[in-house]
Amino acid sequence: MLDQGAPPQNPMSAAPASPGVAARLMRRKPVERLVAEGGQGEGGQLRRSLGLWQLTMISIGATLGTGIFVVLGDAVPEAGPAVVLSFVIAGLTALFSALSYAELAGSIPVAGSSYSYAYATLGELVAWVCGWCLVLEYGVSVAAVAVGWGEYVNELLDGTIGVTIPSALSSAPGEGGIIDLPALIVVLLAMVFLLGGARESARANTIMVCVKIAALVLFCAIGVMGFKSGNYADFMPLGMTGVSAAGATLFFSYIGFDAASTAGEEAKDPKRDLPRAIMLSLIIVTALYVLVAGVAVGAWNWKKFDGSEATLAAIMNDVSGQTFWGTLLALGAVISIASVVLTVLYGQTRILFAMARDGLVPKALGKIHPKTGAPRLNTVIVSLFCGVLAALIPLGKLVDATSIGTLFAFALVNIAVIVLRYRRPGLERTFKVPFGPVLPVLGFLFCAYNMSSLDTVTWVVFGCWMAAGLVFYFLYGYRRSRLATGEELAVTAEK
Repeated sequence: MLDQGAPPQNPMSAAPASPGVAARLMRRKPVERLVAEGGQGEGGQLRRSLGLWQLTMISIGATLGTGIFVVLGDAVPEAGPAVVLSFVIAGLTALFSALSYAELAGSIPVAGSSYSYAYATLGELVAWVCGWCLVLEYGVSVAAVAVGWGEYVNELLDGTIGVTIPSALSSAPGEGGIIDLPALIVVLLAMVFLLGGARESARANTIMVCVKIAALVLFCAIGVMGFKSGNYADFMPLGMTGVSAAGATLFFSYIGFDAASTAGEEAKDPKRDLPRAIMLSLIIVTALYVLVAGVAVGAWNWKKFDGSEATLAAIMNDVSGQTFWGTLLALGAVISIASVVLTVLYGQTRILFAMARDGLVPKALGKIHPKTGAPRLNTVIVSLFCGVLAALIPLGKLVDATSIGTLFAFALVNIAVIVLRYRRPGLERTFKVPFGPVLPVLGFLFCAYNMSSLDTVTWVVFGCWMAAGLVFYFLYGYRRSRLATGEELAVTAEK
């Protein structure tokens, strides 16, 4: 019954209801807005200077390095000669995710990689989680690669001048040292290159990638002379469990093929070149991995790998009977692993740049230097953070932490492909994953399978990292994101 004394209400005067918490957490950034803001930063914009060749070299540079030069020595004792199969399993996981990355990179060619893809499809909270995982993936990966670099520096110094850096200055505290000084140095050197701008960094990376490919081809040419078929007699001594565990560890070797997607706002023709660069780099890297692993296990009994450092150089010395070839390989490894540090560090800075532009992290991280067109403060902060990690944390712990963060981000990318096809079927796609949703679903399942193979300590570390990320999001990003404040970014014409 109506209250006759109540004043009449004008429905037009009622204030619109504010969205609830769930709606805010699920708010999505339109694809068109993501693309329109591409390259825009605080006080300037990124410069489009990278073609297909440079993008492919960035992906190869970020992928081909510590995984085969160093982590191989840790994986062989887990799987035996079947480590070749472990590389295939890890490669299939990477392939399914690479297909999804290629489709999204061609549709949403921006700097944030899977973070931006999740923002457009799965909502802000999931995008934040993905971005936080990428910070773990790229930041910790830089540190892990830098630690591996130090091992080959010592091998090179020993083979040339007969001295090595004392273990107190070349090992993390957890491994009996005080500080891993070479790891810190290589991160700071990469920082100097990045501060010069993307084009200059890409040129340096291309040279280093050519050196690393030549070094691996040289290893195969020398190593095959010591090939013994008997080393493959007991192919799977630790069963499929060992193969799976090694595959999860070796997935670290494939981290980086998505680095090209972080260069989406500095590519000349991103819609065409990003998908091609991602797929081409993965094909080249996988072929080299399988070839090198096959030769290495054929030249050495699998039990000999346990505890070895600078494994490929040691095999070359053993097979050739002299130190020259191992020293030459160590030189190639020092140069090539440095390129991984450079390109992965580049990817980390661009992901944080995208997150800063969206307001989820402090906007100072998105400020562009007018002379170099690079996010200078961002680069310095990220480099110092990664350098400290590299100097103080042992390699094994860094590898597993990197793998779980990457697998989680890749799983989200596979879901994002399916969601975007459902929500935006008419969106322009320069590349499409074949067989509909089947391959993205397989990519998600492969990622989940590899994550399940990681140990409990790694999961605990990951859980603590995610908890810290959620606290930061709700204290900062939840209220300050541009979608929350309604702030529009001023879009200027590209130079």
